[in-house]
Amino acid sequence: MVLLLHNMLVWFLSFSYLTRTSSSLDTLAVNQSIRDGQVLVSPSGIIEAGFFSPGNSTHKYLGVWYKNVSPLTVVWVANRETPLQNNSGVLKLNQNGILLLLDGASNSTLWSSNISAAGNNNRYLVVAAQLLDSGNFVVKNGDKDSFLWQSFDYPCDTLMPGMKLGWNLETGLERFLSSWKSSDDPAKGEYTMRMDLRGYPQVFTFKGSDKISGTGQWNGESFRGYPAPNPKFNQIFVFNEKEVYFEFELLERLTATVFRLLPSGDGDFVSWTVGSSNSRQVVTEAGLDECDNYAYCGANSICSANGYIKTCECLKGYVPKSPKHWSVQNWTDGCIPRNKSICKNSYLDGFWTYTYSKLPDTSSSWFNKTMNLEECKVSCLGNCSCVAYANLYITNGGTGCLLWFHNMVDIRKFSQRGQDLYVRVPPSELDQIAADGHGNIKKKIAGITVGVIIFGFMTCVSIMIIKKSGAAINIYNKHCKNKPRKEDVDLPIFELSVLAHATENFSSSNKLGEGGFGPVYKGTLIGGQEIAVKRLSKKSGQGLEEFTTEVALIATLQHRNLVKLLGYCIKGEEKMLIYEYMPNKSLDYFVFDETKRMSLDWLKRFNIIGGIARALLYLHQDSRLRIIHRDLKTSNILLDANFDSKISDFGLARIFLGDQIEADTNRVAGTYGYMPPEYAVRGHFSVKSDVFSYGVIVLEIVSGKKNREFSDPKHDHNLLGYAWRLWSEERALDLLDEVLREQCTPFEVIRCIQVGLLCVQQRPEDRPDMSSVVLLLNGEKLLPQPKVPGFYTEEDVRLNSHSWLPNHKQCSANEVTITQLDAR
Repeated sequence: MVLLLHNMLVWFLSFSYLTRTSSSLDTLAVNQSIRDGQVLVSPSGIIEAGFFSPGNSTHKYLGVWYKNVSPLTVVWVANRETPLQNNSGVLKLNQNGILLLLDGASNSTLWSSNISAAGNNNRYLVVAAQLLDSGNFVVKNGDKDSFLWQSFDYPCDTLMPGMKLGWNLETGLERFLSSWKSSDDPAKGEYTMRMDLRGYPQVFTFKGSDKISGTGQWNGESFRGYPAPNPKFNQIFVFNEKEVYFEFELLERLTATVFRLLPSGDGDFVSWTVGSSNSRQVVTEAGLDECDNYAYCGANSICSANGYIKTCECLKGYVPKSPKHWSVQNWTDGCIPRNKSICKNSYLDGFWTYTYSKLPDTSSSWFNKTMNLEECKVSCLGNCSCVAYANLYITNGGTGCLLWFHNMVDIRKFSQRGQDLYVRVPPSELDQIAADGHGNIKKKIAGITVGVIIFGFMTCVSIMIIKKSGAAINIYNKHCKNKPRKEDVDLPIFELSVLAHATENFSSSNKLGEGGFGPVYKGTLIGGQEIAVKRLSKKSGQGLEEFTTEVALIATLQHRNLVKLLGYCIKGEEKMLIYEYMPNKSLDYFVFDETKRMSLDWLKRFNIIGGIARALLYLHQDSRLRIIHRDLKTSNILLDANFDSKISDFGLARIFLGDQIEADTNRVAGTYGYMPPEYAVRGHFSVKSDVFSYGVIVLEIVSGKKNREFSDPKHDHNLLGYAWRLWSEERALDLLDEVLREQCTPFEVIRCIQVGLLCVQQRPEDRPDMSSVVLLLNGEKLLPQPKVPGFYTEEDVRLNSHSWLPNHKQCSANEVTITQLDAR
């Protein structure tokens, strides 16, 4: 009788669910099912659950996705490892409250929620499965608002608002993200994002068991790796005796945002407006910065990023563990203490403060939530193994205490926000810091006094070698009144008589070379400083605009791979630029000379290639102005005493303003052999014009051959055509300069050739930008296959020249810059 009543009750309640869900497709009642082609829809119509095939795959999966969002945004997958091979999938809720995914053809179970509602006191509870507007797919009691099972406890690659990332410390349940294998395969990939409970909890991205990147520790407002709070959502971190987790909630009700861990290991936030736009957009990308890579600088060092240029610096009191590796920017070995603290005198140690920091990895740290900063300092001093301390939280002026022991790993510097980190240094280091920083005042005053006297004497002897203007000098207003106004520049003005004396009256014996705007001379000032003087040719019918452009531009640029402008001179018809002197002249002086090119081994050439790339990245992206050089060539790449490359000659450079990325000109200016097709033929230029020129230079450096003068004996191709033929025949290393064959690094050579060919592709949109080039050269980005380059055989140039070069003459071998060509 009892059994009969129980069965009738189950039937009655199940019938209630069935009749309810006939009009509401958000719920599955006991023994109810959906098949492939049917979907569950959340109450507000935001989320759907059903069967789908990802990308180009023909396999079928049970998943949850946002409705009517393009592209398909799947946020959870049930059968990640066991796809359906056909269209016979069935999702069913059985009497025990377990969701079952069945293959209808074989009636086999491919996946189940495996949480039963039947138990000691739950034997007669009726359950239902419901898809919520949050995207959580839940199994709950029929008469309670509690969940017996929920998809949010078993995330895939997506973290949604309200979903927890972390641990239930009572049950041992860990909620973590795992990437898809690929866009076509939702099976678990190589990468996971999870909460590390060692020391003070923090979130890391792992590749297998290796840490790839970390968000840093929770500082009371946000994670330290991402110090600026996002205005679109509120971050929440819970850490108590029962659980530790991170989640986020949206602040804008009409905006949907989710975080995805991508198959590449990177992460991004995608967002869209609910009910307004069905196209999502990436609003925040993670993992684009090398300083975000875990332990990028090794132990006991700090990583700083300026755009795509990264530097590592040992912490105060530490020195590189491997100076040889450190000198070539291989920082992974990190730093070691210069002088270890003596335990019995450790109370005499001091601390060096690093502001705006992402604090070190806290896996081996100790923390206290109630101590203040002074108590934290005393605690660190009292433990000989303590190497640094900081506040645990930044809220309320700073609270709590973090202590680090032994090595500090994964520190980075921010330009703002971040936290203060106090690094311990022994007394001997404190003395050195004082001497280097602000100690020895008397010695410094004496040194400054002597320097002033010597400078004054030299100034008198040289009869005012350099006269500085009393205020910023507007070159265009002063000398070119009819020209458009350029930026004011504050640069020294050199007297003509001083430059004439320095160059021995512009003696031919001091002549370093000659370009399109005139000769360049070596000079020596009375104080012994060596300079290079570029003298604008009087015979040139143009050049004043280029001259003033170069002054205005270079005065604003600061980069180690750009030549430094020391000053200028305008006297009557004479116009001169004064640069720092480069003892190794220009790149073409070495790389194309049969004897001198042997001075450029592969390591020097590879460093030169990288230096030019970093300078162009600065010009195109990281400088205050976006600058297109337009005349990049080997003769405009100067080499200092260490053969470090520096770009020079900005006479043809152009500034792009705001979001401008391209422009046209009726006056083509540049050098044959380095100009890209779209510029030579149509006068169209952009940052990709410089990229093309850079690609030519890379191939010239690798081969030791000049693009325009080289002719492939078999096909009459120039250097670009020859390089492409060798690449297509898988003989790329045959392009390498024969003097390098015995001592090169083959994979670096092939990488440079491939980068060079990518840069000289015919279509500008196919060429990479310089930020990608830097990553490609460093092996930090997958190299795509190049397409046919924009090259001409010498015969093609002669036959077609009349169509775009009126009154064309064969160019001279010294590749003088062209400045008076009219584009078609």
